[in-house]
Amino acid sequence: MNSNREGVDVAIIGAGSIGIAVAYYLVRKYGIARIALIDPRDPMSLTSAQSGENYRNWWPHPIMAAYTNDSIRLMEEIASETGNRINMTRRGYALVTRNSDPADLIEDLYRGYREAAESLIRIHRGRRPHETYQPPTSADWESAPDGVDVLCDPELIRKTFPAYAPDVATVLHVRRAGSISGQQLGQFMLEAIKAMGGRVIRGEVLCIEGVMPFDLTIKTDDGPTRLSADRVVNAAGPYLRDVAKLLGEDLPVSCVYQQKIAFEDREGVVPRNLPFTIDLDGQQLTWTEEERAILAEDPATARLTEFMPGGIHCRPDGAEDGKWIKLGWAFNGKASDPREADPIDEQYPDIVLRAASRLQPKLKSYIGRLPRGTHHYGGYYTMTDENWPLIGPMRTNGAFVAGALSGFGTMAACATGSICADWMMGGELVSYAKTLSLSRYDDPAIMAELAALQSRGML
Repeated sequence: MNSNREGVDVAIIGAGSIGIAVAYYLVRKYGIARIALIDPRDPMSLTSAQSGENYRNWWPHPIMAAYTNDSIRLMEEIASETGNRINMTRRGYALVTRNSDPADLIEDLYRGYREAAESLIRIHRGRRPHETYQPPTSADWESAPDGVDVLCDPELIRKTFPAYAPDVATVLHVRRAGSISGQQLGQFMLEAIKAMGGRVIRGEVLCIEGVMPFDLTIKTDDGPTRLSADRVVNAAGPYLRDVAKLLGEDLPVSCVYQQKIAFEDREGVVPRNLPFTIDLDGQQLTWTEEERAILAEDPATARLTEFMPGGIHCRPDGAEDGKWIKLGWAFNGKASDPREADPIDEQYPDIVLRAASRLQPKLKSYIGRLPRGTHHYGGYYTMTDENWPLIGPMRTNGAFVAGALSGFGTMAACATGSICADWMMGGELVSYAKTLSLSRYDDPAIMAELAALQSRGML
């Protein structure tokens, strides 16, 4: 073992989008230069590489809405500073249902936007003029409206979104939403971190001893080495619990593997100006009688013959003049161990295509004939039961956590990094910071409120 123990101010375990964002805001807000990002893989190459790269400010709880709004504001600052190097677009999120009077969804909107709801929620019905509705004709993030347009007029829906099935009765068009390049965001931050003297250590943390300073033993290609750090951040993504155990702690998180597909839309089925679209309605997949019988015989596939949850999503991927699209459906609810082989399901591309075809019927042309080069991939949603993140102090003095961001890591990375940096440096905390930390589990009122929510914001 290398006995020359180096020292840093902060050791961040995990070089994904969250760990990098913590380091970036330590540099940017507090001038902390001696930072080590430690990861056995290349930066942004595990969960961050599988991101859908979407963002939105809609959540069914005002704290999560405020949190993502703050993160979007920070991304906008970076987009402005860099000439939009992060490729920020804003065509919105279109939440689609066949319910012509979705009172529960509208109630969620008012709950999430709270005091700003009256000015931000615009409901367009047949008896009202629609001049106030701006279709998503531009991807420019600076000119897009805020708030949400609730389209309840079938004629307006058909005119604006002709690719949708004719039975769509309501579209909730969230406007402060769109896409970014998560990889470009991470690379920009890494450059700033390294320019200040921060560095990346390619290795796995095997042991953490002591407290402030901590003594880390790291397995590298050149053999074990040691690193002294005044503070430690657990930003290990799917391995949050493993790192917590090195500190003698546990964290209330689990990992659920979710999958996506991306392929070249050679037939131009999905319009390039379509917002990120989520079909909220559950459904029973269409199978032939023979297919249904075969699926029902196997316990592992029988559920595919039953009523399935909503949440299928689709969006154009890449450049405006490109052809690729992404489809996803986070219907898996079974926890997996990220240390084992990824539980990839070879049937998933067919399943998600069938489900997405209900909303966009022309996608049926790809069932059984996906283009060569289709990318089928997946990543872990590391999440708490309530699907809120963990940001702030751990039980061990000088140790912090930034993780459990399930499917919203890209969109919330900036706010997560900023909040974690404030916790570490004793800076001014945002009003909701404690509620996003482990301390919420000591607050019966907030936990009861979260347990009563019908939606955890998963799309």
